[in-house]
Amino acid sequence: MPDKGAQKKAKTAPVATAAAAPAAAAAGPALDAEAMKAKLNAAMPELQLEAVRASPIPGVFEVQRGSLFGYVTADGRYLISGDLINLETGEEITEASRKQMRVDLLATLGDQYVAFDPPAGKAQNIVTVFVDVDCGYCRKLHDELPSYNALGIGFHYVFFPRAGLGSDSERQLNAAWCSPDRKAATTRAIHGEKFTAAACETPTKRHYEIAAKLGVRGTPMMILPTGDTVNGYVPAQVLAEKIVSATLPPVPPGGASAATPKSAP
Repeated sequence: MPDKGAQKKAKTAPVATAAAAPAAAAAGPALDAEAMKAKLNAAMPELQLEAVRASPIPGVFEVQRGSLFGYVTADGRYLISGDLINLETGEEITEASRKQMRVDLLATLGDQYVAFDPPAGKAQNIVTVFVDVDCGYCRKLHDELPSYNALGIGFHYVFFPRAGLGSDSERQLNAAWCSPDRKAATTRAIHGEKFTAAACETPTKRHYEIAAKLGVRGTPMMILPTGDTVNGYVPAQVLAEKIVSATLPPVPPGGASAATPKSAP
């Protein structure tokens, strides 16, 4: 299961990456999901799959490790690398699994984030965004919070010190979290201010681990309520259009999209 960024999404049948046995060879016995997981983890301990589940294709399981997905035949002999797409409906099946994985993983945070919500009475579309203190576009997004809030978009800030755990960036993010006014301190930190606060328990390490599982490499990295991602800064109106677009049904190959978001400037 190579990184999704290093592979092209194919709308033809995926290509088996395992060495193919002669076509006439008899298939082995079908395994259930748990037995399949145990077999694959034993055969490829470097993978350590997190989940094995049934796929829409009879006799094929979907396998997952973090944000990486693949497919394996029911006898455990062939591993298929690539995204699965329903050519009749246009549904991106593998991407749908990724989206659900993102939503489920972020749900484990509970209330361990810094919230910048729209005013009461506004439509609520909450976007999770990974931020860092040494990030010019995080600063730009933060300075434009009123324009997002005016469109009913709020943000839950999750910390991703790109310099790594133990870095000055992490220490400043921790100081913001431990400050009496967490929102005001986060604003100061994003604007580059250096300050300290009494030590407390922070979620930064957990944030960082989740970012790794999600494949986050830069900031700001946004995850929409649907699990769709937006890499980097986009203006409020563009983000609003992306949120709407993410809720539209898939378009079959050859069909016309109901709405096309504008490109970011």
